[in-house]
Amino acid sequence: MNPARRQAVRPKSPGGGVPTGTRWIHAFEEDTARGSVYRPETEDLPLSRRPRDQLELAANGSARLFIPGPDDRLREHAASWHVEGSEIVILVASTEHPAPRKLRVVEQSPDRIVVRT
Repeated sequence: MNPARRQAVRPKSPGGGVPTGTRWIHAFEEDTARGSVYRPETEDLPLSRRPRDQLELAANGSARLFIPGPDDRLREHAASWHVEGSEIVILVASTEHPAPRKLRVVEQSPDRIVVRT
């Protein structure tokens, strides 16, 4: 990994440490009982035949979740986020379900977030 490149695109954290300004990639090899581990797109993740979920949080409270469809291509889903206590709650709009899907960022650092459904 190129440390200079990684440093140049570190996630921004305006307003209470919310990790905005980067795309987070699901590093499912690192998942724990606490939740799904996501790393910044600048991390060197191993190649995978399984498509990786991705998410982005914007400073304005909007978000985008990219989930593989039936043909393995990533499909974008609009979302929003807000802070509840020490967690970030992401509400993902869905055309398949009447209620939005809820994700919670339960741990965060500049190099890693842990998401629970």
